[in-house]
Amino acid sequence: MKINNTPFRTIWLKPDDPATVQIIDQRHLPHRFVIEDLKTLEDFEAAIRDMHVRGAPLIGSAAAYGMYVAAISLRDEKFDEKMLKAATRLKATRPTAVNLAYAVDLVLGEVFKQKTSEAKVAAALQTAHTITEESVEHCRLIGEHGLKIIEQIAAGKQLPTNNQQPTTINILTHCNAGWLACIDYGTATAPIYAAHDRGIPVHVWVDETRPRNQGASLTAFELKEHGVPHTVIADNTGGHLMQHGMVDLVIVGTDRTTSTGDVANKIGTYLKALAAKDNDVPFYIGAPSSSIDWNIRDGLREIPIEKRDAEEVKKISGLAEDGTVREVLLTPQGSPAANYAFDVTPAWLVTGLITERGVCEASEKGLKKLFPEKF
Repeated sequence: MKINNTPFRTIWLKPDDPATVQIIDQRHLPHRFVIEDLKTLEDFEAAIRDMHVRGAPLIGSAAAYGMYVAAISLRDEKFDEKMLKAATRLKATRPTAVNLAYAVDLVLGEVFKQKTSEAKVAAALQTAHTITEESVEHCRLIGEHGLKIIEQIAAGKQLPTNNQQPTTINILTHCNAGWLACIDYGTATAPIYAAHDRGIPVHVWVDETRPRNQGASLTAFELKEHGVPHTVIADNTGGHLMQHGMVDLVIVGTDRTTSTGDVANKIGTYLKALAAKDNDVPFYIGAPSSSIDWNIRDGLREIPIEKRDAEEVKKISGLAEDGTVREVLLTPQGSPAANYAFDVTPAWLVTGLITERGVCEASEKGLKKLFPEKF
């Protein structure tokens, strides 16, 4: 995707220094565009934990490159043991997104196959590259499969007559499951970009997504850069819009999906799913297979829900009139706050999962049709 008409991904090797990984530091968007160098395991831990990078696919890629950077400084003696310790540290940074553990374990498996430290480092780098390119391709395919859903909705709406403009398809999103979260294309946004590029008139309702405001800060930023019409709304607005027929489709991402179709996503997703169900609005999940946890069945019982620092709820940052970015306190001094980062949407509220292999119902039966080798 592009920023100021310049192609970017969210993570890459520094061109003149292959021992350094560069990222877009998303904490500064939309008001500042900052590229950060990650050179140590500690850099990667901080970047993932403190949300310099966020979004399940990008977290997975970052963790894989973190393993590569950790491997660079190691020698043959106790190499594998030290890599296991690095893996444990990276896995502890964010507990909910399954991509992180998936990527770390994949790198470990390839490293353990090699005999020398040089071969182990090379294997770690190649695996990180593979995970990243696979994620990009999966998102591209999710865009192709999700486009068909948008095309069907467009075909079902009243066709224009004479010189009338085509009817706009209104899509609601929650959080940021765009290219900023996914290296390129995005999961939830990939079908939107594909439809826009195909000439289908789409408009996106962008949930602000408190408390980190990933929708207002990130989704709006990337939609604007791509020229997609959009409107930022307060998180509690979606139900009202659905009641009044102003939403044709909801598409969100996922941080972890169970083998039975339960979905853990950014806090507030469950409420959007309830409103969509009550108003007969299709509710789809952009779900690459790397975000599916094939080993668990009950999302409410088995998916760990990250609880983050209460300060994220109590404070907010924004652009002041003098051009500086400032943080202000929202709550009374001394008022406590709780900050649950994710919630679980039961499968019965999900219309379908959009994966790289196609669209299926959110159930074990549906997933088994697309991924029989996982069962």
